[in-house]
Amino acid sequence: MTGASKPAILIARAVFPEVESRLRAHFEVETTPAGMVWSPDELVQRLQGKSGVLTTGGERIDAGLLAACPTLRIAANLAVGYNNFDLAAMSVAGVLGTNAPDVLTETTADFGFALLMATARRVTESERFLRAGQWNQWSLDLFAGAEVHGTTLGILGMGRIGRAIARRGAHGFGMQVLYHNRSRLDEASEADCRARYVSKAELLAQADHLVLVLPYTPEAHHSIGAAEIAQMKPSATLVNIARGGIVDDAALARALRERRIAAAGLDVFEGEPRVHPDLLNVPNVVLTPHIASATLPTRMAMAMLAADNLIAYLTEGRALTPLNPDVIKAAT
Repeated sequence: MTGASKPAILIARAVFPEVESRLRAHFEVETTPAGMVWSPDELVQRLQGKSGVLTTGGERIDAGLLAACPTLRIAANLAVGYNNFDLAAMSVAGVLGTNAPDVLTETTADFGFALLMATARRVTESERFLRAGQWNQWSLDLFAGAEVHGTTLGILGMGRIGRAIARRGAHGFGMQVLYHNRSRLDEASEADCRARYVSKAELLAQADHLVLVLPYTPEAHHSIGAAEIAQMKPSATLVNIARGGIVDDAALARALRERRIAAAGLDVFEGEPRVHPDLLNVPNVVLTPHIASATLPTRMAMAMLAADNLIAYLTEGRALTPLNPDVIKAAT
């Protein structure tokens, strides 16, 4: 394709130059300045006449936008999660949705375990203490945290990332791994990560460290709230690398302040980038700005996969990781 015959696309957030160059070989590309986040109305305006859009997970593709953007054919998320997509509305409108699974699994699992370790061992809490000049002498119980090796790891959600975290816990730290999921894994998968399926109630009651990696759906909203936290051990830690909204952040902040659980590590938040102010005022929480997949090789792979989905669909009528593949069938 050359010149005016190229389809037009929007890159809805700034991406690496290599990704932009790859897309420019196939499309007329409108980019977004670094640091710019389009409002819903601005996104609609930018999508006029566009066949595709590369999204990051923060741009909502719903029935209202689709009705206002009749030329749109594909929205390619560079995240594995896609709760920003109304897939039912997209299918009705004949718009394909894609995501970026697999390429971030191991990197995200690494970070999930790093966040678990930082939470259990009070890393950021003790660093703040040191930086404030409060470390005047050593004591036996100075920032004594929780054991990790040999304890019970609970995992809520057992997809690719959950299984990768389970393997780290079982094989690397000798942890007993319990999990709860919408569906139980097959025996071979359970054996690979040495994980045992339990009810959600047993998971909450038995876990020394609970890691959340379930996808966000309306049904999963506030899967961990005051009632669930009340079922956990007072010595337990909670780590969320899933999605904001899985945890009731206000209820968690209250529980942390009252020491009803020992600590929490959060990479995702309700209404992010806004963080519930109560979470900022409790010491026993580790907070990171949605960076679980943030290594340069992984972020590059995520963006390139989204680009490849755009290229494959708009030039060949196929996709690498379709979320609503019936759209492809209907278009052929």
